[in-house]
Amino acid sequence: MRFLLTILIVIFVSYSSEFINNALVQKAEQKYGKFAKNRFESLQRMIEDLKTKSDIEKVEKVNDFFNNVKYVSDAKNYGVTDYWATPFEFLARDKGDCEDYVIAKYFLLKHLGIPAHKMYMTYVRVLGYDEAHMVLTYFEAQNSEPLVLDNIRKKLLPASQRSDLKPVYNFNPEVLKDGKETSAHRKWDQLIKNIKENKL
Repeated sequence: MRFLLTILIVIFVSYSSEFINNALVQKAEQKYGKFAKNRFESLQRMIEDLKTKSDIEKVEKVNDFFNNVKYVSDAKNYGVTDYWATPFEFLARDKGDCEDYVIAKYFLLKHLGIPAHKMYMTYVRVLGYDEAHMVLTYFEAQNSEPLVLDNIRKKLLPASQRSDLKPVYNFNPEVLKDGKETSAHRKWDQLIKNIKENKL
């Protein structure tokens, strides 16, 4: 399966050296309860464990971790048709839609040292479903077949083994084409703002 590459100009964004900190864990507990605190602490332990692992082990474990979160539409979760949650909102609420899985996996893998240019948010059509879907695709090398990180079929598989998916386009979230304003760009800018504010 061939995934189209679409976006070519890098946006530079600074991120914290910590993915989550104790203040954020306490904030999650105060707003969402003990379960949210436990999830954040579990994430902290996994991050520590993955620091010395191979890239493919990081991809597998991060995919598995976030796939344990329940799927819920944005309409039910936030009362809007399309909302891009921060990884913190997604994990603390323990529910989200396909974009939320992709965003959380992307940011954690980047934090763990996976280069951003190896990861793409990929819009796809799922055979038998009317709605668009998003997955994270990971390219180990520039011309390699991507692995698909998906919340529907949770096993990590190469794109050639996902005959149920029809790719629409790839979007590298830190890249814009010719500086053109797009809805994805606007959502990305708001997402970055929310992440910097540790929105929960």
